[in-house]
Amino acid sequence: MKRQVARVRRLTAVAVVGFLGLVAVHLGWAAAAPQTDVEKRADLITIDTMKQFGPLERPAVVFMHDRHSETLARQNQDCTACHLSDKDKLSIKYQRLTDGTKNELMDLYHTNCLACHKKMAARNEKTGPVEECGACHKAQPDVASSWQPIGMDKSLHYRHSKSQDNKCERCHHEYDQVQKKLIYIKDQEGTCRYCHKDTAEDNRIALRDAAHQSCVACHRDAVAQSKNAGPVLCAGCHDAEQQQLIEVVADVPRMQRKQPDTVFVQKDRQNRYANLDAYLKPEMKRVPFDHKVHEAGNADCRTCHHAAMTACNTCHTMAGAKEGKGVKLQQAMHQVTADQSCLGCHSAKQQDKNCAGCHAFITKADQPEEAACLKCHMALPAAQGTSDPVNAAQAAKLLASARQGNDAVIADADIPETVTIKALSKKYGPAVLPHRKIVRSLEKSLQGNRLAAFFHGQPGTLCQGCHHNSPVSTKPPKCGSCHGAPFNAKDPFKPGLMAAYHRQCMGCHEQMQLAKPAALDCAGCHKKR
Repeated sequence: MKRQVARVRRLTAVAVVGFLGLVAVHLGWAAAAPQTDVEKRADLITIDTMKQFGPLERPAVVFMHDRHSETLARQNQDCTACHLSDKDKLSIKYQRLTDGTKNELMDLYHTNCLACHKKMAARNEKTGPVEECGACHKAQPDVASSWQPIGMDKSLHYRHSKSQDNKCERCHHEYDQVQKKLIYIKDQEGTCRYCHKDTAEDNRIALRDAAHQSCVACHRDAVAQSKNAGPVLCAGCHDAEQQQLIEVVADVPRMQRKQPDTVFVQKDRQNRYANLDAYLKPEMKRVPFDHKVHEAGNADCRTCHHAAMTACNTCHTMAGAKEGKGVKLQQAMHQVTADQSCLGCHSAKQQDKNCAGCHAFITKADQPEEAACLKCHMALPAAQGTSDPVNAAQAAKLLASARQGNDAVIADADIPETVTIKALSKKYGPAVLPHRKIVRSLEKSLQGNRLAAFFHGQPGTLCQGCHHNSPVSTKPPKCGSCHGAPFNAKDPFKPGLMAAYHRQCMGCHEQMQLAKPAALDCAGCHKKR
């Protein structure tokens, strides 16, 4: 009896699932199968303006902007065929300056778009749909977006600045609340993103609108004057392949904005060290910052100055302030997960394959204070008291002293050519490690890396990648000094000797994407007995 009941229940469940499946297909609930053969384009614009009036009655229209621009160009027409002028600038909206009512907006698109298509069809020219609604309003468009964002890095900024004869006011401006107009203030230039956000706010248009109204308009004017100009089509800026073709200036001259070469990281908003002893704990020293070096190592100023071109402590105070969203200065500098923080940026650099072989396995607990905090927090010379003036010259002097000896290397005589690991050799023979070759390869991979040079200041610092709990020394203790064989169950966070060797060696090869030993199998390092 129980078996019959169970069988009836199973059949009922199958019937219900089948019925719901048919209903889902009928009502359009079923998820559409992903299309893999669609054309990829960087110029797609989704026309979904009607959603401001409520749920869309039909699918949004996917509009190919460049295709329409090219068609208009063949007819000796330009952007003004679709966009109206608003105070000498083209409106981003289609055939209007403001949206109007729902019916007005719907009629505007249908009347103008279809009229253009019908004119071209009457001339026997290839054109878009003229009658069928579903030809534009497609639930599954036959094109997909390959749009990529683009920013103004140092190279692109320099090329624009040079083409404009260094007249920064042609692009940079601020809104004067008193005069109720845009003004230019020299040496206070900042990125457009500081004011123009992803969406319009107050009296500021969105970044997308600001960029297209200013950048594309400038490019169009240059083209009209037969001058060398940037792209005027979407793909020219937002297609990945086209971005690779943008000229890159190898040695970009330093941008001049009265910025310092070196400076101490300040704690108070006035950028002074008044009552310094009250700010600093006895064990925590000042941080000299090489602004010039960091400029050269980053693509743009916004990498660090993410909200404004001001000192960090303007928003991030010691106690936390509203301007900095409550993030304290100490957190802003040390947050590992934040790209804009010092430690966050440095940690991201450690993910490079030339660095990850060591840093992927070095934890904060493995680093003594001298190797971590005191590389940035430096003590002033004994003759310099905390009440004496602290200036950029002192910061530069400290940084210069910290870099002394960074180019020194350990002599070959102090690096064993090979190291034979035989403590665990049973089924397999000992592993012969090409020790000196590994050390020299690591040194070579980091040549030209100024960040690595600064933090690997002492000869032998690289050795700590493997000898990670030992001080810098030409004769560090053996791995077996800490890692026992067998595994010590009373110390679960410390692997046994075999696990330590395999994790360190094989993990390093994997992180650094090394081809050898082949397939990382046992025979790649050990000969079978």
